[in-house]
Amino acid sequence: MNMTHYMELLATNQPWNLIIFMAVPVVLAETIAVTELYLLFTNNLRSWVRQLNRVAGILVGFYFTGIFLYLMNTAVIPLTRGGLWRGPADVIAVGFYLAGIVPLLGIALLELGILGKQRDERGKPQLHATFVALFLIVAHIAMIAGMLNPEVLGWHNPAMQMPM
Repeated sequence: MNMTHYMELLATNQPWNLIIFMAVPVVLAETIAVTELYLLFTNNLRSWVRQLNRVAGILVGFYFTGIFLYLMNTAVIPLTRGGLWRGPADVIAVGFYLAGIVPLLGIALLELGILGKQRDERGKPQLHATFVALFLIVAHIAMIAGMLNPEVLGWHNPAMQMPM
C-alpha cells in the first residue's frame, strides 16, 4: 500500500517526527480548545486557565511557523519542482496541514495584541474561538486525507507499473 507524504513524514524517524510534527502542535492546540471552552462557559478571564490558554496560543503559533517554513523548503517546493506529488490526497493532506499556519499564527498574533486591535472585549474572544474552530477543521481534513492510500483518489505509483 502507498501512503501520502503527510503519513510518510509522521511514520519516518519514529517517534521523533510524530512528536515534532503531530504531538506538539496538536497537544498545544487541544489545550487551547479545551481551555477555550472553560473560558467561554465561566467567563473567568483572570484565571490560570486563561494564562495557560494564552501561553499555549503563543507557543503553538510560533512553533508551527517554524514547521511551516521547514516543510515548505524541504518538502513542498522540492515535491512541486520534481512533480512528485502522490495525487490529490497527497496535496490535500499536506496543503491542509500547512494551512494550519493561518489559525495558529492568528491566535499567537491575537494573544500578543498585534491582531484584532480594533476589536472590543467581545470581538477578541470571538476571533480567538473562530481561529480554534478553523484549526480543528483544517487539521482534521489533513489527517483524513493523509491517512488515505493516494491510489483511492486516482494516483498510480509509477514504480508499481508493469513493464511492457
